[in-house]
Amino acid sequence: MIKIYKIGGNIINSEEDLRSFLYDFSLIPGKKILVHGGGKEATELSRKTGLEATMIQGRRVTDIETLKMVTMVYAGLINKRIVSILQEYQCNAVGLSGADGNVIPAVKRSPYPIDYGFVGDINPKDINTSFISLLLGNEFTPVFCAICRNHQGGLLNCNADTIAASLAQACSNIEQTDLIYCFEKKGVLEDLNDDDSLLKIITPQKFEYLLKTGKISEGMIPKITNALKAINEGVHTVRIRGSHNINKEESGTLICLEE
Repeated sequence: MIKIYKIGGNIINSEEDLRSFLYDFSLIPGKKILVHGGGKEATELSRKTGLEATMIQGRRVTDIETLKMVTMVYAGLINKRIVSILQEYQCNAVGLSGADGNVIPAVKRSPYPIDYGFVGDINPKDINTSFISLLLGNEFTPVFCAICRNHQGGLLNCNADTIAASLAQACSNIEQTDLIYCFEKKGVLEDLNDDDSLLKIITPQKFEYLLKTGKISEGMIPKITNALKAINEGVHTVRIRGSHNINKEESGTLICLEE
């Protein structure tokens, strides 16, 4: 079995929370992959250099200057920080972008109906699972940032939730794969201000209801969209849970096609 974890949200920005998560992650036995975001840190650094972040439906608009910034932050600062901490915890991590080993090719998203700039879309069938199998088979733990490559030698900013879901879909063709999205909340909340409003299960019908009633935050939309697609494409289980509960199998929100 392969377990793919995606970490994001405020966890990335908190040294204490990040270390706690990575320690728990290091204790997980067997084959595992970590995908990380880092949008808030990139946003803060962009602002300091005069670049204002533009978000549409929870996704970052990436012009050429923003692409340079997020590449430095995602593939450099955050990725190597995470790898270094995991090495401290005796987890033999290797930091990667989608360009390394040609592991995650992407294509620039069409500018219609919304122009997101240098943002990439991924076809799970293009993912280099042989390279991933080589790493996992030799007891390395891949740590992916959200930067991928196009077919013209350029870089593209890809949504980290999409990368995690695409990796899960690709790896499910190798062996059984679980996908776990982790962030600072218990899971998907019906009311962001009420930690006790956890939704235990989300189906496509429930997701549609949450969208229509505006009971879901923009940042959660791509996460659930990708989670539903992954479960529909053969990923064994998909959950969205708190970073402090990564080893509690039944915690968080279960994403499924029907109740």
